[in-house]
Amino acid sequence: LEAAKETASDLGNMAYAIHLDVTDQSSINAAIGQVINQTGKLDILINNAALFDAAETVDITHESYNKLYAVNVAGTLFTMQAAAKQMIAQGCGGKIINMASQAGRRGESLVLVYCSSKAAVISMTQSAGLNLIKYGINVNAIAPGYISTDNTTALREDKERSSSILGRIPAGRWGEPEDFKGPVVFLASEASNYVHGTILTVDGGWMGR
Repeated sequence: LEAAKETASDLGNMAYAIHLDVTDQSSINAAIGQVINQTGKLDILINNAALFDAAETVDITHESYNKLYAVNVAGTLFTMQAAAKQMIAQGCGGKIINMASQAGRRGESLVLVYCSSKAAVISMTQSAGLNLIKYGINVNAIAPGYISTDNTTALREDKERSSSILGRIPAGRWGEPEDFKGPVVFLASEASNYVHGTILTVDGGWMGR
């Protein structure tokens, strides 16, 4: 959080770092309250919290399933809900961007729970996108392909699996966090005012192959 705050501040913006546990409704509400106290209103929410776990189907545990769904599904839903309530109260619309995944559209071996959780995020985005139109709130999602992040470190360090994945990405490389600057700005800006319930693919051509 502090690193993100420093990066934003270096760009000449006023930035605040607020701790939030998306699995705790009181923490979500408290964070929304802090945003309002410090900035006056809430315009944009980007739901980016997620967990990733790999396991054979026969080895999946209740503990792992519950943990991923608490963050990836319930966390996304109830943070989105709290933001929407605030935006409705403000009466001037807003932008909600959920981070889905191509794994939610196409099953991948060893990540059944993650895939199903991201499929849920896609479905929730489409439904909320339709439901919140009347309040001037745009709800959309971004579906990344294989991206170089902490969540994919183990995959990228496994030479065999990494080579197999890379061979199926038409762009010829793993995605980088910088690849999302444009898509996020688009969905967070007035340029996307007529875009509702859309899942924007950012995957180096993975789904088009």
